[in-house]
Amino acid sequence: MKAIIEGKCPRCREGNMFLYPISNLRKFGAMHENCPHCGHRFEQEPGFYYGAMYVSYALSVGIFLATVFVLYVFVGDPSLETYIISISAVALLLYPFTFRYSRIIFTYVFGGVTYDPKKSK
Repeated sequence: MKAIIEGKCPRCREGNMFLYPISNLRKFGAMHENCPHCGHRFEQEPGFYYGAMYVSYALSVGIFLATVFVLYVFVGDPSLETYIISISAVALLLYPFTFRYSRIIFTYVFGGVTYDPKKSK
C-alpha cells in the first residue's frame, strides 16, 4: 500500500513513476518511461493507460458520491445548482489526484508486474 500511495514502481517499489510532484500543476501527469531505479518500462504497450480511464471513472464516482453525502448531511439537501457547482469544483480540484492514482492503481492491478525484492536496494 505504501508504494501505491507514494507512486513507486510496481517491480522494485523504489523508483518514482512520475517525474514531478503532484503539486506541480503544469506537469503533474508527466511520467518516466522507465523506472529510474530498476529500468522497468511503465507503459508496456502503446495505449496501455487507456484502461486507467475505467479506474478514473470509479474514483470519480466515489468522489461524487462522497461530495453529495457531505452536502446532504451538513447542508441539509441543498438545491440542484449547489450539488452541480460543488461536484464540479471538487472534481476539478481533485483532477490531478484522480489522474495519477488511476494510472498507479491500473499499473499495480492490471500491469502483470510482481514485486521483485532483488530489484530493490
